Amino acid sequence: MPSGNSVTKIIFAILLCAALGPVLLTPIPAMVDYPNHLARMYLLSTAGTPDANPYYRSAWALYPNLAMDLAVPQMARLIGVDSATRLFLLLSQILLVGGAMALERVVKGRVQLSGFVALMFLYCLPFAWGFVNFEFGLGVALWGIAAMLIVRERPWPVRLVVNAVLVAALFTAHFFALGIYGATLGIYELWRAADRKTYRDAALRLAVLAAPAVALLALMTLTAGSIGAEGTEWFFAFKPLWPFRILNGYSLTVSAASVVVLLGLVYVAAKRGVLTLAPGGLWLALGFVLLYLAIPSKLFGTSFVDFRVIAAAAFVLPAFCTLSPPNRRWATAALGCVTAVTLANLAVVYVVWLSYRTDYAALIASFDRIEKGATVLSATSGSGDDPPFNDLTDYPFYYAPALAVHYAQAFVPNLFAEAGKQPVTVRPDMHRLAVSYGGPVPLPILSAIAAGKTADIVPLYLRQWHRDFQYLYVLGPPVANPLPDLLEERTRSSRFVLYKIRRKPN
Repeated sequence: MPSGNSVTKIIFAILLCAALGPVLLTPIPAMVDYPNHLARMYLLSTAGTPDANPYYRSAWALYPNLAMDLAVPQMARLIGVDSATRLFLLLSQILLVGGAMALERVVKGRVQLSGFVALMFLYCLPFAWGFVNFEFGLGVALWGIAAMLIVRERPWPVRLVVNAVLVAALFTAHFFALGIYGATLGIYELWRAADRKTYRDAALRLAVLAAPAVALLALMTLTAGSIGAEGTEWFFAFKPLWPFRILNGYSLTVSAASVVVLLGLVYVAAKRGVLTLAPGGLWLALGFVLLYLAIPSKLFGTSFVDFRVIAAAAFVLPAFCTLSPPNRRWATAALGCVTAVTLANLAVVYVVWLSYRTDYAALIASFDRIEKGATVLSATSGSGDDPPFNDLTDYPFYYAPALAVHYAQAFVPNLFAEAGKQPVTVRPDMHRLAVSYGGPVPLPILSAIAAGKTADIVPLYLRQWHRDFQYLYVLGPPVANPLPDLLEERTRSSRFVLYKIRRKPN
């Protein structure tokens, strides 16, 4: 019989393979933003070629959040866009798990908790919703934090060079990942200064950390670059709830139950002295809590920023925790609990992702029913409100029609093409029909507009939708044709109906 340590390694290997499986088994991962990102990868890969979409053009500048935009088109030359985008997602997951383990190895000299915690959070809400650049950037940040701790006692020029390389890489990958990197190292240096009373040395170390980021921001400003769109929103009332929502991107019930189980395990282990947090880890934990409370939910046009703080803390803090089970029963119970939570969350991911295979195949087939170069709008058969908070299993299809920009060379108004965030922009004469973000439009609103009940609050791109667009995807459970005189059904699936819009004279 293998030793306990060997059993732990075997279980970890099995969980790791299971966690990476969904990306390998599904042609298009069922993540909210993923189809939109995939569509943009097609545009970038065909830019400047005869296959380029006529409505979009490349718009490169010095701004962050470009990880997949830089990597995937280059990889696509060898393996195609679909495979390159999935490979990028897979590499992001490996970077996250490996980075968390590398950080723990540097801090404690061994790997104990970080790998298991990373697998539990590998499909937490920000990643399950397809925040792929952030996922990749956070993985790089974890490796970067580990690297900076390794060279911490080296001369300052060495630290400056290593930090400058890491800051440049993180700035390019994702700006918020750079913020996590800076915040973690900054808090760590403050703890060391308070512990050893070396305030002058800490000030110099913080200056070395900040200098490359300040230089890049100044250069970005001089070259008319940007971080993202304007828009800052706080949702303080929801902050007590978000930690229970974070662990699963598809089911609040599974997420909340998992979090309660983990909190109970942590409480019992900490009370018995089995789980301890190093002094530096305590500073980091308090720092992440304060950052989570202070940071807005939407910053620079980026949504769910506070969610990302929770995710980042989950990958950083285990490096500063030590589990010392007094006997084999404790070790088995802890391992069993963590394994159960991981498998429960993975089961949801498998069920949701595999359920979309047929619908994505039907969607791609439906693009053959669309004229090349058409304009395509998407609507929802529901109320248009956010999806039910307890069940987000329909949410991954919200941006699926964006793939028409590749398969039908179409124009889709809500493709991610925002200055400062994506290196793709809309042709100038189509700006009035473009929106930076926005899901499908509720059918009642489209019906009211078609009946001439246009209000000033209706976005500009919708006010003449029945004349500006040629096709309409209605997502959600199929319903009866709401406008039979205007819409002609072309094809349908369990999650969408495609209509041809009959043009009427003005």
